[in-house]
Amino acid sequence: QVQLVESGGGLVQAGGSLRLSCAASGRTFSTGAMGWFRQAPGKEREFVAAISRSGGNTGYADSVKGRFTISRDNANNTVYLQMNSLKPEDTAVYYCAARPFPFGIATQSSVYEYWGQGTQVTVSS
Repeated sequence: QVQLVESGGGLVQAGGSLRLSCAASGRTFSTGAMGWFRQAPGKEREFVAAISRSGGNTGYADSVKGRFTISRDNANNTVYLQMNSLKPEDTAVYYCAARPFPFGIATQSSVYEYWGQGTQVTVSS
């Protein structure tokens, strides 16, 4: 099993920045690509960003391209999401997810096997 724990959420004004972290533990050698998803109240969970196991391949939702950056530190089993120029519409619970090895990045939440508990991000206008 793999356990994922997110941190770094909070309240920030529009235009501000936050960095989310996702710490993985357990059978981390069995994970492939990792991703970030978000879910706003009354809306479905949506893809935000993903990164391959090596870190050489990344993908972003159009809504966050140029503002968010995903990265990973495999030595410390941690994935990051740097969020800049935040907007009120970025307000959501953000979830970290992992695919089993050797699968690569994907936008569909259904192919991610492991999930964290989520961290709240609130952007005020």
